[in-house]
Amino acid sequence: MARIALVTCAAFPELDIDDQLLLEPLRALGAEPSVQVWNDPDVDWAQFDLVVIRSTWDYTWHHEQFLTWAARVEASGRLANPLAVISWSADKSYLRDLEAAGVPVVPTQFVAPGQAWVLPAGEFVIKPSISAGSRDTVRLSRASAGDQAVLALHRQGRVAMIQPYLSRVDVDAETALVFFAGALSHAVSKAALLPLDAESPAFQRGLFLSEKIARREPRPEQIAVASAALQCAPANWLYARVDLIDDDSGQPVVLELELVEPSLFLGSRSTGEPAKALAQLIVDRARLG
Repeated sequence: MARIALVTCAAFPELDIDDQLLLEPLRALGAEPSVQVWNDPDVDWAQFDLVVIRSTWDYTWHHEQFLTWAARVEASGRLANPLAVISWSADKSYLRDLEAAGVPVVPTQFVAPGQAWVLPAGEFVIKPSISAGSRDTVRLSRASAGDQAVLALHRQGRVAMIQPYLSRVDVDAETALVFFAGALSHAVSKAALLPLDAESPAFQRGLFLSEKIARREPRPEQIAVASAALQCAPANWLYARVDLIDDDSGQPVVLELELVEPSLFLGSRSTGEPAKALAQLIVDRARLG
């Protein structure tokens, strides 16, 4: 019987409700899933045939500790996604790798403390390069507010990202494409989240901002861009999500490439097929060990 750890954070000790959809399919396949909090010092990670990172949405607050934990788990067993994958994906500077490979991305300035920056004309977005769930992310239109937002991140020792706000998202939403073991599983639309010029975004106080999700059939060009982006990632990932936005010309560009702990929207198909498919892949990978 394959022993599977589905890893979460203390705020979701029973997993996020979407990830809970994995439990029954895993049991139906003869596996023994259990939910574990990633920084619980009492867990013996070596007892599991596979450790699957899921609802660890506080990891960006403990970035180095999380990577140290992942290295320890991988040294004693099998981790999904692997350490090389999550180390690369945990910092959004991977967008530079995508751009260098010719993958279209949202134009991005990465500004470390002490470096100068130039704010785009019109509306823009500022966020830290290590973040999740839209935390500490703001959409602004005033240069003074933008400068203050960058400096606030710098005072915390964080690298700021500056991006133009692509307004087509207000009408067309984001498209999130979910892949399992190299193959496209399904896609959803995610409505625009960021209020303009909000002084104190409520979502900064929680782990994430609730998203408005709907089923979506991706366009061929979106699948092509997402697939090209994933070619830039380290190998052997089990799950991935690529978030795309259309630019002003209507062409898809990569907003984020999520390979650490992305929401996979397993409940977006009423048949339950995404959860069943991922459960089968988890069991297959566990048995390889």
